[in-house]
Amino acid sequence: MNNIKVFVLLAGMTALMGMLGQALGGQGGMLIALLIAGVMNFYMYFNSSTKVMNAYKAQTITREQAPELYDIIDKLRKRAGLPMPTVGIAPHRQPNAFATGRNAEHAVVCVTQGLLDLVNRDELEGVLAHELGHIKNRDMLLQTITATMSGAVTSLARFGMYSPHQGEGRGSAIGPLLAILAPIAAMIIQFAISRTREFKADAVGAEISGKPLALASALEKLQNSANRIPMDVSPSVAPLAQINPLSAFKGLSKLFSTHPSTEERVERLQAIAVSSAD
Repeated sequence: MNNIKVFVLLAGMTALMGMLGQALGGQGGMLIALLIAGVMNFYMYFNSSTKVMNAYKAQTITREQAPELYDIIDKLRKRAGLPMPTVGIAPHRQPNAFATGRNAEHAVVCVTQGLLDLVNRDELEGVLAHELGHIKNRDMLLQTITATMSGAVTSLARFGMYSPHQGEGRGSAIGPLLAILAPIAAMIIQFAISRTREFKADAVGAEISGKPLALASALEKLQNSANRIPMDVSPSVAPLAQINPLSAFKGLSKLFSTHPSTEERVERLQAIAVSSAD
């Protein structure tokens, strides 16, 4: 069901981009819009991990620099049947983690220094297993595509607003309206996909670690800390983090949330723990 929902949302994102391009430039505009999305996706496919690591100010590390972290990831990735990812640490006080990269062979698992300072070993295993769940589910590429397409819609909308042909043709009536509404719709679709994949990564992470309650405990700690400790990071990479790192999203409608509520995630993990015990 989750995969079907994601397919429908991606189809909606593509259709939105095509409609915007057509409204602003007719059939040629639609083709140009889809071409822009394709080029941007191609670029991000090969450069996403570098872009994300830079956005979080993260550095890759070796086993000698953080042996416990490295060994936990090595143990869990073997259990998950994955190649060893690159390991990174971001110098943020807010506890959090993310995975990035174009595929399992070029994946990065990164944690913040705040996470290492806060959680115990079982909770750390739960958090890392969640990120390996994203790799196993191939979520990084999906999230890169949705983020890129969302950015392309926004860029195209801005271009349309200032285009000298913006007021011409049969699309003149709806073009300006679409230019305003399309970026909002694209962002809502991007965030909806992100929420769906977080639930899936929680479930797979609980399976990999065998400790769903430890992951649930870690999520509660991360959420409490995120509410108190700000993180300076671009909104475009916020959906990649395990907990929404931007306090600015707090209190907004669920439509504009990059993540499901922590309470619901914890409840689902508790249900997994009960089911596993039976």
